Amino acid sequence: MSTAATGSGAARPTAAPASAPGADPARKPTPLAQALGQALRDAMAEDPAVHVLGEDVGTLGGVFRVTDGLAKEFGEDRCTDTPLAEAGILGAAVGMAMYGLRPVVEMQFDAFAYPAFEQLVSHVARMRNRTRGALPLPITVRVPYGGGIGGVEHHSDSSEAYYIATPGLHVLTPATVADAYGLLRQAIASDDPVVFLEPKRLYWAKDTWDPAHPTPVEPIGRAVVRRAGTSATLLTYGPSVPVCLEAAEAARAEGWELEVVDLRSLVPFDDETVCASVRRTGRAIVVHESGSFGGPGGEIAARVTERCFHHLEAPVLRVAGFDIPYPPPMLERHHLPGVDRVLDAVDRLQWESRWTEGGGR
Repeated sequence: MSTAATGSGAARPTAAPASAPGADPARKPTPLAQALGQALRDAMAEDPAVHVLGEDVGTLGGVFRVTDGLAKEFGEDRCTDTPLAEAGILGAAVGMAMYGLRPVVEMQFDAFAYPAFEQLVSHVARMRNRTRGALPLPITVRVPYGGGIGGVEHHSDSSEAYYIATPGLHVLTPATVADAYGLLRQAIASDDPVVFLEPKRLYWAKDTWDPAHPTPVEPIGRAVVRRAGTSATLLTYGPSVPVCLEAAEAARAEGWELEVVDLRSLVPFDDETVCASVRRTGRAIVVHESGSFGGPGGEIAARVTERCFHHLEAPVLRVAGFDIPYPPPMLERHHLPGVDRVLDAVDRLQWESRWTEGGGR
């Protein structure tokens, strides 16, 4: 994929190639970031209560250009540049939501959101319960997250474990262009607060998509099988979905047919789709960039084990980032789960299966 560097250090796509002869001109390669911007634009056009606010979202159009053009189209009152104060940004969004608006907050980078965490935990996640349902807070908090862009510390965290451990929040993360649009539209329409995790390394990943006729996405809380298989299930989400799909193709040479399940929604969690897949295959590996200890994979593995124990031919394994602060850019390729580490886990499944077949269970 061809990109051009910007002054902010982010990358922007160059002009897309012309459509192939005979192709539908409405359907063309679209970057995931553009689909997110289209979702914001359509939501703002349909509902004047939708407001976008954050650092550099207006004049600059966001560090990753997701909000490019929104201030010009809808005015600075609805796409508002804020001071560099994340706690204040989210605190303002709480007040806006209490007065009937539907704010969409952009946290510029994953680790930049930590100063706002107190607002999120103490107010955003609790307000509906605190008021016995009388006062929902329809806030969408967009968080670019994850590695793979050569970012330094505070620019590449995978912070999803914090959010899924906070009752009262929905937590979504897309891995495809269609889901980027559809899930963000559903997040904005939800009366519950949503933390919307956007995988930075996939911002400029392209897929054929028609913005005039976007494919509907199932309601919040549904996973999807991206690749069918019979040998084992790879449970993953966000930036690790392409990694798992590549690993599944590579594993065919070893006789493994791996099923890849894109969770999409970490909260609420789709036990039905996940367990149906694991019961078919008898084996499961959870793959994510977040650290292993205390990470989402531990909870997912526990849920699968509790519900699918008698169908499992081997323990549920995890492939995750190392339990360290995010490393310098030159080392991130060692830190992030890649195809080789996923395939190593698949090999471990084979040995674990032999152990159980030999009477170890």
